[in-house]
Amino acid sequence: MINRHEVSYGGGYLYSQPETILEQYELTVNGITKGRGIYICDTSLGMKALTAFRGSMERAWMLDKVLIYLKEQKIAAEQLCRTKEGEILAKDDAGGKFLLKDLIVGDECNPKNMSDMVCAVQALARLHRCLEQCPVEIPEFADSDKNSLRFLYEKHYHELIKVKNFVKSRKKKNEFEMKFQKNYPHFMEQAEKSVTMLAACEAKWQQRGLCHGDFNQHNVICTPSSWQIINFENMSVSFPMADLCNFLRKMMEKNDWNFALGQRLLEAYNDVDPLDANAYRQLYVLLLFPEKFWKLSNHYFNSHKAWLSERDIEKLDRMMEQEQARELFLENLFSIIG
Repeated sequence: MINRHEVSYGGGYLYSQPETILEQYELTVNGITKGRGIYICDTSLGMKALTAFRGSMERAWMLDKVLIYLKEQKIAAEQLCRTKEGEILAKDDAGGKFLLKDLIVGDECNPKNMSDMVCAVQALARLHRCLEQCPVEIPEFADSDKNSLRFLYEKHYHELIKVKNFVKSRKKKNEFEMKFQKNYPHFMEQAEKSVTMLAACEAKWQQRGLCHGDFNQHNVICTPSSWQIINFENMSVSFPMADLCNFLRKMMEKNDWNFALGQRLLEAYNDVDPLDANAYRQLYVLLLFPEKFWKLSNHYFNSHKAWLSERDIEKLDRMMEQEQARELFLENLFSIIG
């Protein structure tokens, strides 16, 4: 039996009947159950995951080629199924696009288990080393300015300014708004420094290449044979350190920015794919941006203001409790780059 703790996939929600979509494939369906954002399909070709796909046909073919290459290089990777017509995407009557891929069954990386986190980060390092040599031709859209870290972080920076202006305009501020306003100068200073360093450094940074694009604890699975990374749909050309930064930040947030944990995870990655001073500099610049503060602020700004979320306030309080430890970790990274 597959439960929500054993498998996790990204993707959109499926509104079409899965049976209709699966008719486009050369297989027999034995049973279908709902998973998190997917349909879990027991078929004559084995267990499969049917998921909505928001990208283009060109992106889907690129994804297919990269996954095949990873498998050829002995990197366990989910494979995509072709339709009866040989297409990589299936479509419903409304034009919705879907992927059918291998269902990877196992346990997600546990962010409270050191061994799990070490294995996950080493799996990422092996993936990065393999992708460095990937011969697949990269479409222009996957290597555009809109995929640049500078573009993304500047967008987040301006969104923080927008939230600040909105909060400032409120005559009667609620608890979240008062706490946001109090802590805004501190985090905005970090955001400004991060985007300034990105603007000055990103064009000079080397080591751009294919990256996973959404590497977190939900997308790395411990199977009986190996640790396997899943959900490559957000793959694009970027810096490998963006993947590592995303995972490191999430693990550190869930462990109160434990200094020893951060060092151990960096050592684990370094054991497989050595990090140079340039890589540490990238990590510092990316981790410096107050991602959690931006995420909470953005969530609040896009929510129904009349329904104040107590959970958002609790998350903001917890984030502030962790800030001293976070700054200590950042100072250590900065000392490495000199």
